[in-house]
Amino acid sequence: MQYKTLGNTGLLVSTLCFGAMTFHGGSGLFKMIGASNQSEADDIIKACVDDGINFFDTADIYSEGGSEEILGQSFRNLGIARKDVVIATKCYGRVGQGRNDVGASRGHIMDAVDASLRRLQTDYIDLYQIHGSDSITPIEETLRALDTLVNSGKVRYIGCSNWAAWKLAKALGISEFKNLARFDTLQAYYSIAGRELERELVPLMEAEKTGLLVWSPLAGGLLSGKFSRENQKPTGSRRSEFDFPIVDKERAWKILETIAPIAEEHNCSAARISLAWLLSKPVVTSVIIGARNVEQLRDNLASVYIKLSESEIKLLDEVSALPLEYPGWMIPFQDLDRLAPREDRFEALKELIK
Repeated sequence: MQYKTLGNTGLLVSTLCFGAMTFHGGSGLFKMIGASNQSEADDIIKACVDDGINFFDTADIYSEGGSEEILGQSFRNLGIARKDVVIATKCYGRVGQGRNDVGASRGHIMDAVDASLRRLQTDYIDLYQIHGSDSITPIEETLRALDTLVNSGKVRYIGCSNWAAWKLAKALGISEFKNLARFDTLQAYYSIAGRELERELVPLMEAEKTGLLVWSPLAGGLLSGKFSRENQKPTGSRRSEFDFPIVDKERAWKILETIAPIAEEHNCSAARISLAWLLSKPVVTSVIIGARNVEQLRDNLASVYIKLSESEIKLLDEVSALPLEYPGWMIPFQDLDRLAPREDRFEALKELIK
């Protein structure tokens, strides 16, 4: 296993993070995602720890808190010392019928963190994340609440999830100006079939040294190897029932067709190649993987041992490249004079937009 610092901090986390969304199951969507009971969860957590994973992610809305409960109990059952694991959880989603049982207000955050601490059976949360973008609560109110939690010792680091670049940039500016705890991480969707965050978020995170935690690295199972242009709805796949996250399917089929011979060359699954591609990206701190059983987990864990060649990465980058959008095509064009002056800028532009 490899380790990176959590954003611009001194905390080391494994480059694969186990996502406990599959624990408990509950009802509705979460039952469809996974329903690992306590015994099954214990086996999965043990396999994670044995392979060097020290980073575990959950959320208060996963199975109505059931995921947090099982994860916390697993650490107890296995005798894993609290200091040896990094626990990340999230708040924002609806956890009750009250008008304020949702969102990123100070009141909801304060209630939610105590409930998560109780379910996880711990005195502190290593990484506490705001799970969504609240269009009502002022950013400063959210940041001040999180700063209070950090100062109280209930939370050590803070992050957000599914935020737009402008909002994350504004939050980082407020934290610096007001001397408040700053977001150390962004948890976001990223996969070889979904590279949209490279337009604005990746440059921001690289500049601000904000860590990227990747959710749904296999695009909801689309990159698992079960799907293809010929078999677009395989039986027994969650994505066949719940087509999420949103993906350009035509591009995805081309990507999978490019992955196939690379996977054959490495004698591994398409999933491993997809994960290895993500792990090759410097902006990625940790890739969150889920599993319904130990066998599935071990296939994903093996991705850290896949070393893609420069030519393989180039091939995968090209087939999955995003179409250029303004100002993405204008900035490098205007940079030509600054970085590599050329007499014929029109010809250079044509090369950029091929």
